[in-house]
Amino acid sequence: MILCAGRNETFDFAKPIGVGLIESAINLTKLVMEEKPAFLFFVGTAGSYGKYQPFDLVYSHCAANIELCFLQNRCYTPLQNIIDVEKIHVSRGTIYPSPIVNSSNYITTDITFANQMIDKNIELENMEFFSVVSIANHFHIPCSGLFVVTNYCDENAHRDFIQNHAQAKELITLHVEKNMKI
Repeated sequence: MILCAGRNETFDFAKPIGVGLIESAINLTKLVMEEKPAFLFFVGTAGSYGKYQPFDLVYSHCAANIELCFLQNRCYTPLQNIIDVEKIHVSRGTIYPSPIVNSSNYITTDITFANQMIDKNIELENMEFFSVVSIANHFHIPCSGLFVVTNYCDENAHRDFIQNHAQAKELITLHVEKNMKI
């Protein structure tokens, strides 16, 4: 099952699950329970904390939910905040080290925080992927994500996202159509 966020980030070949952590978790849970997919493949755009450049294409199977207060040592969580796809359920070959995609309901616009994410080996930002990996693991469904970088996580993040979004969506479409039988 191919998934996307929704609203202004939809694709003819993907089912929208909603924007952010909550909408995506609720809607994906409903989809999984109703349709019982064998594999989840999320496609979307991402911001880069600095390692990747706009229009880079990145695959991942690892997600995080790190809030900025965590970087400042001003909070803690009893929850697992970095998760990987359950390796025992992946039958499509070897899993190589995967870039960690952070998910939050907020977009990072401060380069200092972006650099701190890089220091923790977190490389990209997408609002939904943590929900996707969490639900995939809960239901023991293999999954991965494909991201096209639209912007750096800095003071120009929103402007660059808007400017690059259409081209990033085109790249996702071209890649999926070329590499998957849809």
